[in-house]
Amino acid sequence: SQANFEEESQKQTAVGHWTTLMPSEGSKEEPETGCQDAGGADQTQSTEQLNVSRLRSSSVEIREKGSEFLKEELHKAQKELKLKDKECERLSKVREQLEQELEELTASLFEEAHKMVREANTKQAASEKQLKEARGKIDMLQAEVTALKTLVITSTPSSPNRELHPQLQSPSKAVFRKGHGRNKSTSSAMVSAASQNVTPEPVSHERKEVDSILFAEFQAWKESPTLDKSCSFLDRIYREDVGPCLNFTKQELSELVRVAVEQNTLTIEPVASQTVPVVQVSAEERGGPKKCALSGLPRTCKHRIMLGDSGNYYYISPSCRARITAVCNFFTYIRYIQQGLVRQDVEPMYWEVMRLRREMSLAKLGFYPSEM
Repeated sequence: SQANFEEESQKQTAVGHWTTLMPSEGSKEEPETGCQDAGGADQTQSTEQLNVSRLRSSSVEIREKGSEFLKEELHKAQKELKLKDKECERLSKVREQLEQELEELTASLFEEAHKMVREANTKQAASEKQLKEARGKIDMLQAEVTALKTLVITSTPSSPNRELHPQLQSPSKAVFRKGHGRNKSTSSAMVSAASQNVTPEPVSHERKEVDSILFAEFQAWKESPTLDKSCSFLDRIYREDVGPCLNFTKQELSELVRVAVEQNTLTIEPVASQTVPVVQVSAEERGGPKKCALSGLPRTCKHRIMLGDSGNYYYISPSCRARITAVCNFFTYIRYIQQGLVRQDVEPMYWEVMRLRREMSLAKLGFYPSEM
């Protein structure tokens, strides 16, 4: 161990220890000892001088290297400072550019905000004006709807009100009017209809049963009423009733009549005596008081029709008039349903549609009331 090693070292030192003996008087060795001491002192002095010179040279070298290192560090610091100055200059330009863009953006936003406020004020004023107009129209439409409801009750296709439908009047009671004579619903006419007494329809004792297929088609149409004949409900009626009922001998004129009925632009008016036609078509095309323009047969024509606003009149026989009137009554009723003017359950509306279909079937077979 370390302790044993130190003890052994101390013992060896003690064994090899030399004691200095005092020289005897008169000994000759004393001068030699003095010479040796002088020579050792010179040698020590020269060694010290050598060490001092070495220290001086090393310090000078250290100063030179330190100076070079400091110069390099200073040069590096100057370069970094220049780079930082350039970066500060660049950031200053970026800040100025951002401040300018921010000012421009703020100005544009304020301008846009003022513009939007002006537009909003203008739209608000226009909306208020439209609201006032709409309220006025709503009041007028409510009055018309009320009158139309009364019209539906007082004038049904089965028992039409002849005061509201001049085209159904007999020639002796009807007054011929020159020009477009299609009966249009107006508020005054409907209000007058509301004031008339309601004549109850005769009670029917016939039995009837709902056809499930026809009722399902009508119920599906009632959920979203439309006049598009592609739906199953109207497609069936077109194929079974409307098409055959408006299929006359003169095919081209028949097609024009069908389109006018669908567009609600057909006019039927009684023929007045001593009336000169105001048409430019030939007599063969328009028929005459003794010839029907649709069937081409010699018949006594008490009514004539006009398609739209063309000004061309065509004379029709009572049978043709009954067929056209039956189809017009059907379209009038389904238009009332589409517009929401018929407030009834689904089943009463279904039976009214079936009754109108029966009228079309009878008319296309040649049955019509005697007053036609």
